[in-house]
This record gives sequence, structure tokens and C-alpha cells, in this order.
Amino acid sequence: MSSTTPEQGRRVAVSTHQLAGMRGKVPPPELDFNHISIEDVSRHYGRRRALSHVSLTLARGDLVALLGPNGAGKSTLLSLLATLIMPSSGVVRYGGHTVADGGIALRRQVGLLSHDLQLYSELTARENLEFFGALYSLDDSVRCASEALERAGLDSRSDDLVESFSRGMRQRLALERTLLHRPRLVLLDEPFTGLDERSARALVERLRTIQVEQRIVILATHDLELVDGLVDRAVLLQRGRMTELNGVCGSLRERYREELGKEIVLLPPRQ
Repeated sequence: MSSTTPEQGRRVAVSTHQLAGMRGKVPPPELDFNHISIEDVSRHYGRRRALSHVSLTLARGDLVALLGPNGAGKSTLLSLLATLIMPSSGVVRYGGHTVADGGIALRRQVGLLSHDLQLYSELTARENLEFFGALYSLDDSVRCASEALERAGLDSRSDDLVESFSRGMRQRLALERTLLHRPRLVLLDEPFTGLDERSARALVERLRTIQVEQRIVILATHDLELVDGLVDRAVLLQRGRMTELNGVCGSLRERYREELGKEIVLLPPRQ
């Protein structure tokens, strides 16, 4: 195990104490859903519309690519689905539930991998996963953490501090942290960031496994070649508005460019 400074040791001790306190807590009631309905959702930040009248229906087993240029509203939509923010108008239904009546039980069914990987750098990889396993009241967080480390290809580094990991290693660990509690809804914001070619291929195979498990997966990415042939559907967000990329002709990138080009043509000329 990597050596630690006194400050790191103190933080590990505190987190371990918190972990022990969380074990044995009674989890909230189970809640599950077969589909998600985004119904005429808008999200405003002052006068800026991050999302404008977005509607989309998702079902078990769907793996959907969320595409669009930077600033198009992709991260806003993922945050909204993760219940981190609320819509300015419209509603999101998780089966027969909304955030208001689903509460903690609903949030237990959501896994989010964002740009902030939500890992504690002063803890080891194993300690991170055991900590989050306890947060979700998993029956055997130790076993779940060991299996997740093996899937991430990090079992040989399980007792090393995360601060010593490369970006790609952290990304792989964070993905398993996202999936640790087997959420129904999986939200991935640029999950290929920092991955080399081998790790990227491994992630594609991991996504296939998730799809077979009948999760609902939304994947925001600019790596269109990697997900072409993997995703069931693709939607484009541009200026806060959503368009589904239909058709079977051409690659995903070709269809993306074609639809993006239509949007550019429709923009009003500058005065």
C-alpha cells in the first residue's frame, strides 16, 4: 500500500469511522421503473435557456447517445435526470413516479458519472468503493468492491491511494463507483475521457453488459466512432432543443453532421 502523510491518515481514519457508522443502516424501500418520460421539459438560467421544450421516452435496455456541441445542454439534461436540478417547466416521470414522490428510493436507482469523478483522492481505490457501497446500504460492500475493482482492471492497485492514479485509471474506477449499486438509470457524461484505446474498447464491452442487464443508459459523448453500432438510438441537442437522429444510412457521425448542418442553415442571419 502506498505511504500516506499524517493528514491523509487522519482523513482515512475519519472516513473509515463514517463507513463503520453507515453499516447496518436500514435502506429505503425499493423502487423500480421500466421507462422514463421526459415531458416538455425546459430549464432556464436567468434569461438563458439551457433546455427548451425537450421530450423523450426511454425504456429498459435502451442505450441512447446524447450528442451535441459544447454548451448545447447535454450536462444540464443529465443533471436533471439525476435529480440534481429541477426543470423550470415540464416534468420527468420515472415509471409512475416523479422526483417529488420518489425521493431517496428513486435516487437509489440512478447512477451518474459526471466530469467530477466523485472520488476521494486521499482514500485507496478499495476504500472509495466500500465507502460508496455503505452509502447505498449494500449487503456486502466488501465483496462488491472487490468485484468492481476486478472489472475495472484495478485489483492489483486496490490498496493504492487514488491520488496516485492516472486520469484513465480514475475514470475506470469512477465508472464502477457509478454502477456499484446496480442502478436502473445510468447517466454517463463523456465516459471515454482520458482512456487509451485498450481501456476505451473495454468500456464499450462493459456498456454492452449493462445493456443486457436491461438498464436505461444515456451516454453523452463526442466519440461517435466508438459508440456507432453500440447505441440503439441517438439524439442531438442544439441550442437547448432536441432532435432524434433517424435513418439507417451513413455512419453516426455522418448523420450527426447532416442534422447539425440543418440546424445551422435554419439559424437567422445576424443583423
